[in-house]
Amino acid sequence: MLDTSRLGRRPGSMRTIERTVTVDERIGLDLIAIPAGSPIELDLRLESVVEGVLVTGGVRADTEGECSRCLEPTSGELELSLTELFAYPDSVTDETTDEDEAHRVVDELIDLEPVVVGAVGLALPLQPLCSEDCLGLCPECGIRLAIAGSEHGHEILDPRWAALAEKVAGDGDDGGDPQGRHTRDQQNTSSANTDLGSHNEAEEK
Repeated sequence: MLDTSRLGRRPGSMRTIERTVTVDERIGLDLIAIPAGSPIELDLRLESVVEGVLVTGGVRADTEGECSRCLEPTSGELELSLTELFAYPDSVTDETTDEDEAHRVVDELIDLEPVVVGAVGLALPLQPLCSEDCLGLCPECGIRLAIAGSEHGHEILDPRWAALAEKVAGDGDDGGDPQGRHTRDQQNTSSANTDLGSHNEAEEK
């Protein structure tokens, strides 16, 4: 809360405020925000105008989050500008706007928290990056492409050939080798001939 009582209602009255406040809760978006417990620096000017108190100035804070491409932690600095009117009670603005359309001066105090929270949410990127040229993650194995090296890659098999590939891979111990299959077939034929010869000898006796 900021006290506006020293301004009075005389248009043109002005006051500057430089203050550092600590946020109690995280302020921002899912992937990036001002962490709870962080300081926010306010450099503001409060000016009395006909309809209320006009607040202008800057806000600065550090941010923390994660890169939307590679999911690595990232940090930065946020600087934004504020311009907000807090309407006096019984002013035209107060009487012609809904509660959620304009902020109010209440008991000579103004609450900057919702203004700062809203401005921070609009200023932060929806998809923060650790760097503008971040390569992200490999879609096949999930490794960070920045550390994978230029030789990193995966053989992508057309799904229409997947069934055939599985059949070839499971075609015996020879691993699908034609020569191996030929040798195995010869061994099976030889074994069958030996068994047949033994059977014939037994019948003759």
